[in-house]
Amino acid sequence: MNLSGPKIKISRRLGVALTPKASKYLERRPYAPGQHGPTQRQGKQSNYKRQLLEKQKLRAQYNVSERQLRNYYRQATRIPGNTGAALLRLLETRLDAMVLRAGFARTIFAARQYVRHGHVLVNGKRVSLPSRKVLPGEVVAIAERSRTNAQIMLAAQASPRAAGYLEVNAEQFSARLRELPEADQIPVLCSVALVVEYYSR
Repeated sequence: MNLSGPKIKISRRLGVALTPKASKYLERRPYAPGQHGPTQRQGKQSNYKRQLLEKQKLRAQYNVSERQLRNYYRQATRIPGNTGAALLRLLETRLDAMVLRAGFARTIFAARQYVRHGHVLVNGKRVSLPSRKVLPGEVVAIAERSRTNAQIMLAAQASPRAAGYLEVNAEQFSARLRELPEADQIPVLCSVALVVEYYSR
């Protein structure tokens, strides 16, 4: 499944809203795109197809490539404990994901762009690598000159409550990672167990 192209079509295909606009479309049309609409016969899904769909959902929600996700899975297998939970933690502690969860961006795509364009600091130093791992105790912040950016301000005003593992200072546009998140704290819509099954084949 190709994850490039219009975000609304991808969201409808996966059944996961990747942007606020896609969320509105999914409310009206909660089915995959196509000329047959909701009456289209999907047929019985094979186990492989279910695994593939869940893997693509996870990829899309973190905006990572197939190679990146496979590498994260390999790292997760080397971490003691549940592989699925470890995989989620590795993805969730990416810098762009932290920017999204702190409420400084409305989508993972915007969060990545802000990091790439130098709007984001980690412990006071500018970082332009979206995949940079954020460690417990580290502070992610929007650079002072970027706090008047209209899109960042809009995200901060519209964002829901920040994730429980983050300590957010809205006035300073900063967030400290208090601790590594537990799997049930991470707001991802997919069956991680099926993703693990896909890669462990």
